[in-house]
Amino acid sequence: MPKVLRIINRFNLGGPTYNVAYLTKYLSPDYETLLVGGMNDEHEACSDYIIKKLGIHAIKIPEMMREINGYNDMIAYYKIKNIIKRYKPDIVHTHASKAGFIGRRAAIKSNVPVVVHTFHGHIFHSYFNKHKTAVFKKLEQNMAAKSSAIVAISEIQKHELCNIHNIAAADKFRVIPLGFDLDRFQDNYNQKRIQFRQNYQLKDEDIAISIIGRLVPVKNHPLFIKSIAQIKDKTDKKIKALIVGDGQLRNGLIELAYSLGLSCSIPEKPDYNADIIFTSWIQEADTVLAGSDITALTSFNEGTPVSLIEAQAANTPIVTTNVGGIEDVVIKDKTALLAENDNLDDFSNKLLLLIKNDEMRTEMAKHGWEFVKQQFHYTRLVSDMKELYDELLAKK
Repeated sequence: MPKVLRIINRFNLGGPTYNVAYLTKYLSPDYETLLVGGMNDEHEACSDYIIKKLGIHAIKIPEMMREINGYNDMIAYYKIKNIIKRYKPDIVHTHASKAGFIGRRAAIKSNVPVVVHTFHGHIFHSYFNKHKTAVFKKLEQNMAAKSSAIVAISEIQKHELCNIHNIAAADKFRVIPLGFDLDRFQDNYNQKRIQFRQNYQLKDEDIAISIIGRLVPVKNHPLFIKSIAQIKDKTDKKIKALIVGDGQLRNGLIELAYSLGLSCSIPEKPDYNADIIFTSWIQEADTVLAGSDITALTSFNEGTPVSLIEAQAANTPIVTTNVGGIEDVVIKDKTALLAENDNLDDFSNKLLLLIKNDEMRTEMAKHGWEFVKQQFHYTRLVSDMKELYDELLAKK
């Protein structure tokens, strides 16, 4: 059978890890797959449990890390070349930027017949200054020209990559949305809700608003905290904000909250009467979302935000900034309210509207599962990817 070498930046908690895991597991027996990945940042939640749960053995390359380091990147490059030499794949498929550059370069130099890359997001705005961004664009354009196909995970992302950033011509792209095991968000829902709300001492009347993700600049958590401060005294409803995740900005976000008159709970010193509860990482997103009444997202830039797909699978209404591929993964005004990017008044007003209106929350909750269960299930992802691989190998 044909062999696939699948390479991912790192096994952190998020959509890319789930997707490489499902593709590695369920493309068999049509395709044999070897999975390779880099190392997590120290502030990121490790998602090895996702790989292990599916019975997958993955090779880790310690030198392939998120940060750019010429020495480590060169070692990672030669390690991947050696893996290619031993494994002799028919396809090298890379996922996300660092793996995409190092892995594709090694595959092209090793004359691998088919080279595919998936953009799970992109780094062309809200990450680096314009000079670094221009360099990264040139590198991506060069790699794209030598790739057999580029996978975008939404039509909006394809449009950005083709027409705004000019990474490659449209005919080089295939749109293959992400896929997940979403059934778990429906299973034992009431039990999970009770468990989560007891863990954080949430009362029945409390409206729990959760935001899930790394505490890094691109996620724009200050907008979320400022919104909570702005709406706190504008409603008689009792609200609790939960920041689920961790990262380099945690201490700064806590200071921001205090400066705005908000009290905080942290794992090291829990105070569940606080306005904002920093939970750190929680592996069971299905439990978090079952216990939440609203899911928020405030990012400057997103590819396909997993937390919003999962929120809809858990029948949780959403308030989000309208960036990247978000309009491809929600139904505007039906499962999510969309606010202008980094617009505090717009985001706060939409969040307040959903807090005040019990009927709106109930109505929006009804539509989420029906929308995502077909569109973002892993069986559809596997079928789409097999079709692409078959097509590319047939051409060779």
